[in-house]
Amino acid sequence: MGLDPHLADVLPGSGGGASAANCKLQVGYEYKRGELGFFKIDPGTRPDNAYTTQLPSYLQTGDLALFDQGYFKLETLAQIAHKGAFFLTRFLVKTTLRKAETSDPIDLENTLYRLPEDTRQFQVIMGGRNGTPEVQCRLICLRVSEKVANERRRKLLKEAHKKGRTPSNTHLALCDWTLLVTNVAEIDLPVEMAWRLYSLRWQIELLFKQLKSVLAIHRSQTRKNISRLKCEIYGKLILAVLIHRIHAHLNNLFWNQAQRELSFDKFYKRFQERAFAVFIQLLASVQKAALYLSAEIRNVVMNCLKLKQHSRQSTLEMLAGNVEKKVEALPRDFLT
Repeated sequence: MGLDPHLADVLPGSGGGASAANCKLQVGYEYKRGELGFFKIDPGTRPDNAYTTQLPSYLQTGDLALFDQGYFKLETLAQIAHKGAFFLTRFLVKTTLRKAETSDPIDLENTLYRLPEDTRQFQVIMGGRNGTPEVQCRLICLRVSEKVANERRRKLLKEAHKKGRTPSNTHLALCDWTLLVTNVAEIDLPVEMAWRLYSLRWQIELLFKQLKSVLAIHRSQTRKNISRLKCEIYGKLILAVLIHRIHAHLNNLFWNQAQRELSFDKFYKRFQERAFAVFIQLLASVQKAALYLSAEIRNVVMNCLKLKQHSRQSTLEMLAGNVEKKVEALPRDFLT
């Protein structure tokens, strides 16, 4: 986010058409429990994949990390696998690929060009050249429509022109495919489920949308004082942590017992409407604030339920695999 230019010495931006001072907020989101974690405020000039070296330390054995190409780094993927955790991410086209069985190089462009089918997977080794670690994984290839492929090429050319570069013919050709890499075994993550699961990564985009539109985390009145800026950002994040944990608990409750979901957007806005009242209660005591908040959640949560859309599935409906359950009763745990 853009900052006051006086902060350029401590949080430099890229300059040019952008702000001279800029910062990035690094956030991890544990989807099932609604936990936000490992916040870090970095200069806007620091690349995202420089942060991924910290990611393995936050993972436990059996955890699955989802992230996009901006965080792709072979060293990090190798550390995740070594720890007994798992990754699912988009493949970075310039990465060296070899066949897992023979260690022969893979010409991915020509290999995919000859495929008649729209879905294919390969056991591969990534890296292992020029001092990079070897990462054994599955490469999952999903053909996209011509419309999607052409739009990807348009964006790729536009971004390359902006940076004064020319994309390779291989990169342009591979826009015909969605390429995912994972160290999860096929028995645990079939090909047809890989993209569904990876789509959960978009939850982080929705998270930042709420942080900006409701909590205005991208706006600050701070001038020159980096400590004050961090206090302001972390104060908003404390509220975000609270909202997410409450939302996750209630959403899991409604989904497991009634196949219903709480709208993230509506829940955030209802919280915002009552923020000042919660603050007034906090001035009296934490206990009064907690009692007020508990009562208000029960009052507003029914207005936050998502409407069912037959034309478009929600994330949980998609992951559930179109399981039809005619359950309309509301969770007893909530009502009591």
